[in-house]
Amino acid sequence: MADIATKTRQRPAALNLTPSAQARIAALMAQAPEGAVGVKLSTPRRGCSGLAYSVDYVTAANAFDEKIETPGGTLYVDGGSILYLVGSTMDWVEDDFAAGFLFNNPNAKGSCGCGESFTV
Repeated sequence: MADIATKTRQRPAALNLTPSAQARIAALMAQAPEGAVGVKLSTPRRGCSGLAYSVDYVTAANAFDEKIETPGGTLYVDGGSILYLVGSTMDWVEDDFAAGFLFNNPNAKGSCGCGESFTV
């Protein structure tokens, strides 16, 4: 009987981070409160369209969260939010008037006019 080679398909990245987003995570971790082990991205229910992006410090890892190591610190992606974020790109943008994380989310079917929330 011949050996049957099994092919495993590589799992898509839960989230892609631009160099700018990685640098911002490093800056956040450099000024993190004592006990913080990383920052966590989640999609709580709020806003006009239903879901919003939220980035907060975390003091403990959750077994269900996706862990993404960056050169400047760890980003955790909420386990309950993964399905809404798979394949997304997280960027950090700054200009003279505003600064913040910007998400290119292929799963979003729409967003509110102000861009604060999205729907899937």
